[in-house]
Amino acid sequence: MAEPTPSVNGAGKRAINPWLIAPMVALAAFMEVLDISIANVSLQHIAGSLGAGPEESTWVLTAYLVTNAIALPIAGWLSEYFGRTRFFIACIAGFTLASLACGLAPNLEVLILFRAIQGLAGGALQPVSQAILADAFPPAKRAMAFAMYGIAVVAAPAIGPTLGGWITDQFSWHWIFLINVPVGIVLITLIRTYVPDEKPNHDGGKVDYLGFGLIAVGIGSLQWMLDRGQNEDWWDSLEIQLLTIVVVVALLTYIVRSFDQKNPVVDLRLFRYRNYAISNLLMFILGFVLLGSTALLPLFMQTLMGYTALDAGLVISPGGFAIMAMMPIVGKLAGRVDLRYLITFGLLCAGSALWYMGSFTLQVDQYTMAMVRAWQTLGIAFLFIPITSMAYVGLPPSANNQAASMLAFMRNLGGGVGISVLVTLISRLGAHHRVPLVGNTQPGDPEWEQRVSGMSQMLGSQDQALALLNRTVEGQAQLLAYIDSFHFMGLLFIAMIPLVLFLKPGNPEADTPPAH
Repeated sequence: MAEPTPSVNGAGKRAINPWLIAPMVALAAFMEVLDISIANVSLQHIAGSLGAGPEESTWVLTAYLVTNAIALPIAGWLSEYFGRTRFFIACIAGFTLASLACGLAPNLEVLILFRAIQGLAGGALQPVSQAILADAFPPAKRAMAFAMYGIAVVAAPAIGPTLGGWITDQFSWHWIFLINVPVGIVLITLIRTYVPDEKPNHDGGKVDYLGFGLIAVGIGSLQWMLDRGQNEDWWDSLEIQLLTIVVVVALLTYIVRSFDQKNPVVDLRLFRYRNYAISNLLMFILGFVLLGSTALLPLFMQTLMGYTALDAGLVISPGGFAIMAMMPIVGKLAGRVDLRYLITFGLLCAGSALWYMGSFTLQVDQYTMAMVRAWQTLGIAFLFIPITSMAYVGLPPSANNQAASMLAFMRNLGGGVGISVLVTLISRLGAHHRVPLVGNTQPGDPEWEQRVSGMSQMLGSQDQALALLNRTVEGQAQLLAYIDSFHFMGLLFIAMIPLVLFLKPGNPEADTPPAH
């Protein structure tokens, strides 16, 4: 399409430069992603204020994640059915009102209810923001627009815990939700004024209520299972077994019947486009490693090295700033360099950084960890924009809403799976590595006896010496588990490089028909 110029569109609104639209929709995505992580550090305060226990308070997070996951894949269909701009405004309004209700919640039950509504309304903000950018910019300019969007969705989880902690300490936990209200009001006003309307597209078909139900039940159960799996010991738990059955039956039923639907809720037929299919897989792996490593590294520092939450945050933060600084640079490169080269470089860069993390010892210093994390996120910056841009090459513009929804869903799903898998790996591998270590610390071994004797004299008690040695063995077993997990993530990225060869290079301007 030709680059938009100021004019009056069919709805009577004056079209403006798309670079003025971009920050509006990026801010909406930022606000929604921020709320995924901003409440994490405030759970203790919330539980204490509302008279709830630590286990009960975690439902504040689970309720949001479950409904958010349900909303993501169906956002594209809803955008088309109700009209994208109207649906976008309705979602911001729902998110804003739910945020207000969360901030004023008198008890935990009300807070959980409105967190669920907040997640449901906010789930569409990421994919709809991306779809608006895909239509507002010509293909040759999309990379820079996606860079702005990328900064928003990557910066939010990086600063969320720090911002949430500061707001809670300086004011109260209520304000981590109430802060969304003025932002939401401003966004609704700006988007109503400047973002062009889209007519609803019912496509002459009936609403597939059964499809909606299958997606909601299947995806909601999957997110619930991922969130609670490790705590419930996975498939040793009847709850997880039942959830697994529900997920498999609901999603397989949806997949089978979706190909007979004229206007399916989630159009799986788009996966026949090679670039789109590969890009979704790469986006899943990106979410897996990015969010998985973001969860694992602070856990490593806090459980094994005695770091405080603030110190761990200071190690993670430079990576967030590095990725924000690199996004515009990658956006410029994306218009000049084959996107496959950028993706390959990103996979090599991030993969090698994760492999290097596998050489960490318990004596590694804070500066080294921060620099290696920045090295990893430098590679991530070379993945987000090119993968997103590649997904749209060859797709008809009518598929933009559905494409954006699935890409956002796959990134979030990858993150959920990554966190669950890696936390489980740490637990299981720690127990696995402990066995041979304990085998080398048996009474009767001369070296062992000598070490216990020396430590007993130093500490004044054999019991204290044995307790210290046990903690040392546990720490070394856990360290080996983290090393294996970092190596696994590094190899996962490296293993994706051959897949890049199957991407069609394409010229976005030539391959993508004019956007509407």
